[in-house]
Amino acid sequence: MKIDPKKLVMGVPWYGYDYPCLDFSQPNSTLAADKDTTGHQETGGGTDTMATTSTQNVEFVRTGYGKNLVKVLFIRREGTHHYITELTANVELTLKSRKDYLTGDNSDIIPTDTVKNTVHALAKLKGVLTIEQFAMDISKHFLTAFKHVTRVNVKIEEAPWRRLEKNGVEHVHAFIYSPESWRFCEVEQNHNESPILHSGVKNMKVLKTTQSGFEGFFRDRFTTLQEAKDRCFCTSVYARWRYNKVQNVNFDNAWNSVKETIIEKFAGPYDRGEYSPSVQKTLYDTQVIVLDRVPEIEEIEIVMPNQHYFTIDMTKMGLTNNNEVLLPLDNPSGNIMGTVRRKLQAKL
Repeated sequence: MKIDPKKLVMGVPWYGYDYPCLDFSQPNSTLAADKDTTGHQETGGGTDTMATTSTQNVEFVRTGYGKNLVKVLFIRREGTHHYITELTANVELTLKSRKDYLTGDNSDIIPTDTVKNTVHALAKLKGVLTIEQFAMDISKHFLTAFKHVTRVNVKIEEAPWRRLEKNGVEHVHAFIYSPESWRFCEVEQNHNESPILHSGVKNMKVLKTTQSGFEGFFRDRFTTLQEAKDRCFCTSVYARWRYNKVQNVNFDNAWNSVKETIIEKFAGPYDRGEYSPSVQKTLYDTQVIVLDRVPEIEEIEIVMPNQHYFTIDMTKMGLTNNNEVLLPLDNPSGNIMGTVRRKLQAKL
């Protein structure tokens, strides 16, 4: 079976979701954890002449290891009323020493099987009210229980289960898998520092059949695209935002507010919709509203790949197609993205 390299998570095939998604393999090079936290240059301790010569010409940029795809289903029971959270976690640790790389000394390595067991144990000990809080619980545990751990990165995504409901009555313990969107989060924390927390929504596919156009764009000799006053607008939304604080935040409310804002701005009023002159304008307007509605969010990135539907030419069949029969095209597709943040307030 051929594996798409874009779906490799630290070398492991990842089948949990499609693009756009979190890239579990790419580090953030701006983090302090990328630096040598030992304060001195480490050198190899082996006697191999070739290895010794090589180590004189290289230096560490980043190291880390952990456990991927740790799965948990947590059930919270309040009498006959049950609540569930199914999640998949990736946990990465960076250690103070790099002797495991340099000399093969494994004495500081916390086995990845222990990492997996710890995730399961913390679900029992701490519970899972939100994936954001649980990710911070995992990060805090490894930084406090192991003094030689200098950095922890935790990525969690939540399976989209929804409680069954009929005529306004919720079922007490039955759920339906409803993948209209996926929730995810990421916590990055260094020793003796506060956690950096991101949350997000992805794979939220939306479509409207009118109230969208694209006109007045730049043309050159290679441009063949015709202007459109009225077209279908379809996209699979990916949004990721950073919180400006992690205490006393209702993460469920914040996540739902972002999701509802994306849908609201895309669709417009239910009786008439809202015109979109471009994906870019809709994307930016959505971000501005999110920052206005959720003060705990400092920065938000949104990606909206433009998934095209083209009217099929039926003239050769003697038929007139009034934008009723369209051809979905997965690729190539436009990809529109943007990140905005709050402006720094000038100090008086």
